[in-house]
Amino acid sequence: MVNFAIKTGINAVALWVAAAVISGITLVDDSKSTSSKVVTVIVVAVIFGLINAVVKPIALLISLPALILTLGLFTLIVNALMLQLLSWFSDQLNLSFHVDDFFWDAVAGALIITLVSWVLNIVIRDDD
Repeated sequence: MVNFAIKTGINAVALWVAAAVISGITLVDDSKSTSSKVVTVIVVAVIFGLINAVVKPIALLISLPALILTLGLFTLIVNALMLQLLSWFSDQLNLSFHVDDFFWDAVAGALIITLVSWVLNIVIRDDD
């Protein structure tokens, strides 16, 4: 359970950084209170973690030929698809998370989320 909380916190920080850097990614409305913003970020991070745990392995398996052909660079496109899927789920649940454009915003957001998650996973090691 602690590992899940740590991964959710890392996802929340990575999503927040991506939304702060990329103008086409909206994470929370500015009109909401701070506690509402924090809850929204955590809920979006939990959904993102669930998408990465359930859908991403299937998408990677389906895209295996493209992954081999591009020496793994196609993973960035798969991550961008997971970000777009998160945006769709957030719209269905009326959460304040939206990705405007797939190519520029989702791919750049996926790159930033990957880098921030990588750095935070190095800094915050889990003892599993």
